[in-house]
Amino acid sequence: MLKVENIRKTFNPGTINEKTALSGVSFHLREGESVSVIGGNGAGKSTLLNAVAGTLTVDSGSVNLGGLNITHLPEHKRAKYIGRVFQDPMMGTAATMQIEENLALALRRGQHRTFRAGITKAERDMFRDMLKILDLGLEDRLTAKVGLLSGGQRQALTLLMASLVKPKLLLLDEHTAALDPKTAAKVMEVTRRIVNRDQLTTLMITHNMRDAIEYGDRLFMMYEGRIVIDIAGEEKQKLTVPDLLELFSKVSGSTEANDKLLMS
Repeated sequence: MLKVENIRKTFNPGTINEKTALSGVSFHLREGESVSVIGGNGAGKSTLLNAVAGTLTVDSGSVNLGGLNITHLPEHKRAKYIGRVFQDPMMGTAATMQIEENLALALRRGQHRTFRAGITKAERDMFRDMLKILDLGLEDRLTAKVGLLSGGQRQALTLLMASLVKPKLLLLDEHTAALDPKTAAKVMEVTRRIVNRDQLTTLMITHNMRDAIEYGDRLFMMYEGRIVIDIAGEEKQKLTVPDLLELFSKVSGSTEANDKLLMS
């Protein structure tokens, strides 16, 4: 479903502030495969996600999604195929609009805009059923303004919106980092249910090593713009946080890298 081939990205080339963010990153994801991506600050995680989403243009290499070369496709055109949930709960929804209005916008993503009637009864019933999976009571608050929701409720709604029209790829950009531990755990459980239910191909960046181990079919660890660890299957299931830190020490050749990882 997703083929990333030898992508490279350098910021401020030829200046004193030159920084290589991606150094020939390559990987393939099968349809329905879910991957957690972890690494210290500056490892290249966000740059990788932005390169796939089209938020930034890579210097070289290619990105293919579902057989389509999207390397030079602008972000707004990739949105037809990609769902994304950001770190900030305030992004991804329109605060001044109602819950049902936000869901209606998500439902019509990628469609030709017309002067069609508003939300139909059938759509409203569908939204109510979909919101029940969140187990947050939002199915009874369809006309509430999204700006009145808590950060966790808003992030769960954003997740539902991103997957409402099944995307070819779901990008989760540290989507629980701004939440308290209890709310983050709730959002992660909702994430698991939606991803498993719809068999979504998913790329999830996380700052949490335990989440990286627990969720997803594969685990990537990035260091200095490269994927230095790629673990899947039974090997991933048996991982512990100390195992992960030891592996990282070996591939990075430094215990300082562990400190960066823990601090992030």
